[in-house]
Amino acid sequence: MRAQKGVTVWFTGLSGAGKTTVAKEVERILKERNLYVQRLDGDIVRKSLTKDLGFSKEDRDKNIERNAFVAKLLTKNDIITLCSFISPYQEARDKARKEIEEVGGFIEVFVNAPLKVCEERDVKGLYKKAREGKIENFTGISAPYEEPVNCDLELRTDQETVAESAAKVITYLEEHGYIPETKDYTTEEEELITERLNGLGYL
Repeated sequence: MRAQKGVTVWFTGLSGAGKTTVAKEVERILKERNLYVQRLDGDIVRKSLTKDLGFSKEDRDKNIERNAFVAKLLTKNDIITLCSFISPYQEARDKARKEIEEVGGFIEVFVNAPLKVCEERDVKGLYKKAREGKIENFTGISAPYEEPVNCDLELRTDQETVAESAAKVITYLEEHGYIPETKDYTTEEEELITERLNGLGYL
């Protein structure tokens, strides 16, 4: 079973908002449905594709530009591409959308959690170091984050479970024709189907 057409799901939000966590759950669900999916994650990509870039505005924009190019290639080949990048600047996200929409769909997902919550989740202590001046150009502390002005989908990860946030993404993909819809059967329906299959000798 393949996606009906290629699409990039672009998760944007502060560090610690839950972009990667939700993207991994969406990836798991899509793979269970035997759909073609690829996940691009900021932390991983910066160790390879963009390891030469820093965190100035210019370098951040170049980082998004390169990853948008990769996402475009995947989307063009009917791959559901899940991108998890802070991508703090609206202009860079808009450019990514324009580029990718030449070949397929683009869904901007704002993974929204208050800065305080993101700091509480920060097991690496990056926010603390940023506040102490040990990390420069840290988004939300010493560098800006421009919230999406018109995102396609917003996830309030401080109020939702990971499963609830992922379900929102899956539902959006279904409702907009990017992936086939599936029917969830009730326990009674499953029992009835099993009974009928037994009666027909299939089980």
